[in-house]
Amino acid sequence: MQDALMNALTQMAWPAALAIAWVFGEVANRWLSLPRISAYGIAGFAMASSQGGFLGDPSGEPVARLADFAFTLILFEMGYRVNLQWLRHNRWLGATSVIEATGTFAAVFLVAQAFAVPQTPALLLAALAMSTSPAAVLRVANDTHSAGQVTERVLHLTAFNSILAVIAFKAVIGYWVLESAGSVYQAIWHSLVVLIVSGCIGALFGVAVPGLLRLTRNPDHNPTVAFAIAALLLTALTHTLNFSPLLAALTFGMVARHRRIVLTQAQRNFGVLGDLLTVLLFVFVAASLEWRHVTTGIWLALAVIAARLVVKTAATTLLARPSGTGWRKGWLTGLAMMPMSVFVILLLEQTRHLHSGMLDDVAGIAAIVLLLEIIGPIVTQQALRLAGETQRREDR
Repeated sequence: MQDALMNALTQMAWPAALAIAWVFGEVANRWLSLPRISAYGIAGFAMASSQGGFLGDPSGEPVARLADFAFTLILFEMGYRVNLQWLRHNRWLGATSVIEATGTFAAVFLVAQAFAVPQTPALLLAALAMSTSPAAVLRVANDTHSAGQVTERVLHLTAFNSILAVIAFKAVIGYWVLESAGSVYQAIWHSLVVLIVSGCIGALFGVAVPGLLRLTRNPDHNPTVAFAIAALLLTALTHTLNFSPLLAALTFGMVARHRRIVLTQAQRNFGVLGDLLTVLLFVFVAASLEWRHVTTGIWLALAVIAARLVVKTAATTLLARPSGTGWRKGWLTGLAMMPMSVFVILLLEQTRHLHSGMLDDVAGIAAIVLLLEIIGPIVTQQALRLAGETQRREDR
């Protein structure tokens, strides 16, 4: 009887956690004007077993695959909102992305070395720090109904950052494989081949799904379900083959946009499905962290966050005029790119099959993720508000 009761409580853990996180998110948003996703992160961290809560480590469990699917949907939508024509007409925008991403990589690597982090983990941490979390940025922009030049720049730079971060991350993985195993073939496979094949799979989906919708002779009628099913299939396929669902999903979205299938305003966030999976995603990320790792790496985390913020805001500010905007909007763009937590956790999840343990020496990664899980969306929200591009009420 006791075993049956414990089994029932275990099965109820995640549904109960999602309900609690959702309620907390609504209360925090309405009464404190906090982004819902920040509240989800706080709730998830508090409910984790490592903090005395009832949620066990979700890594490797089925809920991790649901989190991957949730992030795939977000990355698809992020890619779908990228206008490559704008990049062709404004090449300084692409230059800004490359300069601030590589500058961030260099600055964080130097900070990690100053804290005596070994070379390979330092390179990996620098690659992760290049990224901006598409989940946080897109969700805040959608929840606040933000629209304008800063919003569009943040979304585009976030998408480009994600691609550059995946490329750098896979390059470091390849370097680590070469250094540890001495196999050039394995190094190329885990870096170059994974990148190329992942991009090709995403592009194939980006061509095939709109083509299938055209065969229905009504391509503009609610393609949301088709894209969601395709994203689910894409997540399962890339995970099974140990490729990158992150890069594949971004490529899928960018290619699909240019196949002339239009998402309507009502389909942002993939509707109720996207709302539910967003709660799960941010609870999952926070529940993956342990308080003892957060406290032991706090000084490294603060140094990395400061270096990353300085480089990103400096680059977007100094290159604002050449890229067609004012310095103030350039500064707000860099400020809004602060979140990175969800991207980091899921990117690390995808390398578990390597059993590398490269970040075991970098306790600061947990503190970075937790701080930017909670504070990052708040900074993004305030930056978009200062730019005058949000609607004041987010519960509409």
